[in-house]
Amino acid sequence: MSSNNEELTGVQKAAVLLIALGPEKSAEIFKHLKEDEIEELTLEIANTRSISPQVKEDVLNEFYQVCLAQQYIAEGGISYAKELLDKALGGEKAQEVISKLTASLQVRPFEFVRKTDPSQVLNFIQDEHPQTIAMILSYLTPTQAAMIMSALTPDVQADVAKRIATMDRTSPDVIKEVERVLERKLSSLINQDYTIVGGVDAIVGILNTVDRSTEKHIMESLEIEEPELADEIRKKMFVFEDIMLLDDRAIQRVLRDVDNNDLSVALKGANEEVQNTIFKNLSKRLAAMIKEDMEFMGPVRMKDVEEAQQKIVGIIRKLEDSAEIVISRGGGDEIVV
Repeated sequence: MSSNNEELTGVQKAAVLLIALGPEKSAEIFKHLKEDEIEELTLEIANTRSISPQVKEDVLNEFYQVCLAQQYIAEGGISYAKELLDKALGGEKAQEVISKLTASLQVRPFEFVRKTDPSQVLNFIQDEHPQTIAMILSYLTPTQAAMIMSALTPDVQADVAKRIATMDRTSPDVIKEVERVLERKLSSLINQDYTIVGGVDAIVGILNTVDRSTEKHIMESLEIEEPELADEIRKKMFVFEDIMLLDDRAIQRVLRDVDNNDLSVALKGANEEVQNTIFKNLSKRLAAMIKEDMEFMGPVRMKDVEEAQQKIVGIIRKLEDSAEIVISRGGGDEIVV
């Protein structure tokens, strides 16, 4: 490992940083890296025999400066970041840090909207054209977009969902104009770049987060208006009834993590085919107990049924993410996330 920070490669600096941060924090960072990046960094760390205190301090300082610059850019754009970094680091160092970032950093539009309460954003955009709403929601996190989507009128929900799913590229001029209008209302603006937004993955992320009744309404509307698009979206989604896509072994694994009370409530609103599939994967004693619970609990609010079903779907998605189960999706393909 070189003793001069300026001579280190990016991978070497990253290795120094991870060593300095320690194993626990480094492990958290690894979760966000690609396999080839992890392999490259692991090899570099393994080959690093010693690091001088000066190199470690220089790398940590550079990391801090880059983080600071990214934060300033996210808050108010590159000009704003340059102004603050000038005061913090001096003009020459500020320009050096900004130059490193702008070569590779793409700042997402509508960052200021993501920092605003969704209910406030809803007040500003609910009367806008569905295409404008679709574009803005595409730039928000799924959770924020879901909150806004749920509050729109049913006819607008389906229209906006269709537009998000079929959206491809958005012109920078259009983005600038929409941001300019929102700037007057929210008093904030950020630099933007030509960005691919929307698409099926974007609407799937939103639909997986909204409440079940909103999701069902949107999907039912799309199935009538755009059946092929609805089919494509559904292939990427997982709803409670899709537990039928799991094999018996996977269902048994899921049921180990499910609370019996949640299962009773969830099955209360499920069709007979789903119920039978679940029961055959329970022990006879437990199946009898669940059936008895369902019989004696009486009428159940649909809201409670949907919440119980969503809890189970959450468990299924978590187990899929950790590759403990495999969900067979459309076309016979098996996908492990």
